[in-house]
Amino acid sequence: MAEARAGSVAPRVFTIPAHRAFADTLARGLMRQAGDDPLALARGLILLPNNRAVRAMTDAFVRASGGGLLLPRLVPLGSPDLGEAIGAALDPVDADDPPPPAIAPMQRRMILARLVGEERRAAGAPVDAAEAVRLAGELCRTLDQLLVEEVAPAALRTLDLAPELTEHWQRALATFAVVLDRWPGELARLGRIDAATRRILLLDRLAARWRDAPPTGFVVAAGITDSAPAVARLLRCVADLSTGQTVFAGLDLALADEEWDALGPHDADPTTGFVTRSIETHPQFHLKLLLDRMGAARGEVLAWRGGSGPDAGSARGRAIANALAPAAFTGKWTALKAEDRRLSEVEAAEFASPAEEAQGIALALREALETEGRTAALVTPDRGLARRVAAHCTRWGIAIDDSAGRPLSILPPGTLLLALAEAAAQRFAPLALLALLKHPLVQSGERRLAWLDQVRRLDRALRGPRPAAGLGGLAEHLGKADTAAWWRESSAMLAPLEAAFGRGDQPLAAMIAVLRETAAVLCGDELWAGPAGRAASDFLADLEAEADRGPPRIDPDGVAPLLQTLLAEIAVRPQQGGHPRLAIYGLIEARLQSADVIILGGLNEGVWPGRPAPDPWLAPRIRVELGLPGLDRAIGVAAHDFGQALGAPAVLITRARRDASSPTLASRLWLRLQAMAGDRFERAREIEAWTRALDDPGEHLPAERPAPMPDHRPTRISVTEIDRLKADPYAFYARRILGLMPLDPVDADPSAAWRGNAVHDILERWWTDHACAIDALRPLALAMLGDAATHPMLRALWRPRLMEAIDWIATRVADDAAVGRVVLSAEGKGEIGIAGVTLSGRYDRVDRLADGTLGIVDYKTGKPPSTKAVREGFSLQLGMLGWIAEQGGFDGLRGKVDAFEYWSLGRSKDGFGYVATPVDADGKKDRIVTADFTRIAHDRFVEAAARWLTGDEPFTAKLVPEYAPYAEYDQLMRRDEWYGRD
Repeated sequence: MAEARAGSVAPRVFTIPAHRAFADTLARGLMRQAGDDPLALARGLILLPNNRAVRAMTDAFVRASGGGLLLPRLVPLGSPDLGEAIGAALDPVDADDPPPPAIAPMQRRMILARLVGEERRAAGAPVDAAEAVRLAGELCRTLDQLLVEEVAPAALRTLDLAPELTEHWQRALATFAVVLDRWPGELARLGRIDAATRRILLLDRLAARWRDAPPTGFVVAAGITDSAPAVARLLRCVADLSTGQTVFAGLDLALADEEWDALGPHDADPTTGFVTRSIETHPQFHLKLLLDRMGAARGEVLAWRGGSGPDAGSARGRAIANALAPAAFTGKWTALKAEDRRLSEVEAAEFASPAEEAQGIALALREALETEGRTAALVTPDRGLARRVAAHCTRWGIAIDDSAGRPLSILPPGTLLLALAEAAAQRFAPLALLALLKHPLVQSGERRLAWLDQVRRLDRALRGPRPAAGLGGLAEHLGKADTAAWWRESSAMLAPLEAAFGRGDQPLAAMIAVLRETAAVLCGDELWAGPAGRAASDFLADLEAEADRGPPRIDPDGVAPLLQTLLAEIAVRPQQGGHPRLAIYGLIEARLQSADVIILGGLNEGVWPGRPAPDPWLAPRIRVELGLPGLDRAIGVAAHDFGQALGAPAVLITRARRDASSPTLASRLWLRLQAMAGDRFERAREIEAWTRALDDPGEHLPAERPAPMPDHRPTRISVTEIDRLKADPYAFYARRILGLMPLDPVDADPSAAWRGNAVHDILERWWTDHACAIDALRPLALAMLGDAATHPMLRALWRPRLMEAIDWIATRVADDAAVGRVVLSAEGKGEIGIAGVTLSGRYDRVDRLADGTLGIVDYKTGKPPSTKAVREGFSLQLGMLGWIAEQGGFDGLRGKVDAFEYWSLGRSKDGFGYVATPVDADGKKDRIVTADFTRIAHDRFVEAAARWLTGDEPFTAKLVPEYAPYAEYDQLMRRDEWYGRD
């Protein structure tokens, strides 16, 4: 190993350039330093940034050894951002004076949420429990930044920026300061400290221990980019040890001094006192800051020697450094030599959409498997893209997991908890209820198929406007339906949840307990199986245990948002294993990893680098004054990750030209490579072509206009179907011959048809129960509007119009009665034989006119058919009803029909309600002569029946489009493929 140094010498600080695989290079170098001593490695200690880096180094040692060896201790420093604890080797249990234990994250979150809620309420701007928990999460992050940067919260009191801050930031700062004042007392009562504080204590104690008693084996701090002061002090201690080495990843030793010095820090402006931000977005900034805090100069850093892993070549390294130069120095690109901007083995692929990008990446991963032993990895911050790529790989039977994990909120146990909370908060409204009952974890196993059969029947029963709220309202709505008995039994499982959510504001712990119990009843043990189930179980246990420390009460409507906030922060990572040659990484997981082919996906602005998350507590100016990291520093770290990944032997970078809603902008990292490389920015034309060709159907063969000619045709038809038969024969064919009936949406808004049915029901009961007594109509309408089953929108928006129209009907009937016109019958039906078929019809009302003839009345809630439509042979329903009446097709009704009227509840010049008619005794206003109307209707129907019902004419789609406005069967007839093509 390294020889001990006598006297004061420069710290032992090294770097491995970006174009060399970090973990492999470090492992081989350490093995060479160990020489022939088989125990030398085992006596060593390697400090690494996180748990994923520990696995990467383990794999690198295995590759370097080609067999078995005794590994050094690999210890993660941990990261508060990832929720990782510091390695056990750095936290000895037998210490003489161990630091107090760290407060549990959920306990901390709930206490801070309560404090935030109390302070906001005292300030006159109260927030609900869900918002308090969300704000507490942001407060935790800001507090951790203060602790990590070792900025005393008391420093907030020394700032005098009130005149420069807006009222919003002043309120936020005041709340933040008060919460921080109260927080130490909460910790003292619990005998706990913050995890970030404990990490600092452990790191400082370790450094002190090593200074007093250096370890006997070697110590290496490798690949650590955390620039926190405590980490910098530990790295300096390691570098000063006689057997210690600090090894950076991708510290640029070739960067010109002028560019290096431009990264800062900078002094305050002498006139304003404002500290100018350093170039935090540069990929070398955080490394420079770490070096400065270590008290080391870049000139003291040496290139790592003694071992080499996969190497993309120094030319690639120079090109990467030039591409990522500070903005003020990019002008040098025009003067660069060709070899200094050549990105050999780096290709770019641009795709039309995220779906196409995912397919292209999957193809590139699949291609890597064609070469024996070749490895490939996708690195992307876009977790949606990662999931899509994994799904595409399944077409070749390749199972590949995203090592960055997936949020618990989108995994089955998490979505079940959210569905339960949403359904209960909405009082089991149809959409929320069906989403819950159809959840894949509900009644899983042998019971699943029988359960789904019943749920599908319930789905059919809930089509249309929403029934009354609650489980009882649903039971009343189902009545004696075939699924009613099943629903009574099944709804008992949800009754405790309904009762709990119906009690209004209450403690969160009680709400979580009933959610957990209901979830267990619905799903059984399957809910808690697997990594996601265990994560959900642990989450609920923590939340239920600590909920009493949080906001005292929560509104039931706030439970689902609160769960959504917390579940989205829990990443469920795959178990060890996975594909041996392929991987998908997030940016943090990719650090120190290597592969023969690296694919950098999602190179769009706002994705890589991502948009900085705003700090709702501290204004940017305050963060500068306190010395906290700028919100843009994460951009520099993401750029460094990009530069490191570009050092792989072969690299493919990808982007999509648009996202789900709009065109995208190429990432600044993509544009830098493109601008620097110029015509040497190679495109992956082959991958782009493969992606387009994979699902290319070749020749496009659009469907022809359908015109089926069935052997068996209907011999019965109603008067309401005549227009559909003539205008869109295919729709008639689909409905009557194929038996395909359109379904109403679940929880639908009241449609025109539904409103018409409601009015017809009122008017029918007005006749059957009250014989059209004038003073009975209005109470019937009010009773319908007051019914709990009536849609709230109908009650709120349609009530004024309906009542005015109902009053108009009553007044009009009374006026007609005064001149000898009386209601003869309402809501009757009948049928006759005609043209070889049976024609049936249902009338809304038939009146006896003063001269003894009949009048047919049809109620319309909207606009009645136009005279033009009637003259062209459509909208002949009134005429055909008149024909049936004249032929004695209605029981007890027969006679000449001399009035054909539409009574519309639509708006007229005098209000709501008017009478329209398609006929006139003398044919005025282009109307049909009254005496001819039934004959014309009869002749038109006979013609239609002879063509499509008793004849052999095909049922052609959209034969007369202007009179076929409904689109229920447009998809079935593939309308968009042929309509208008001729």
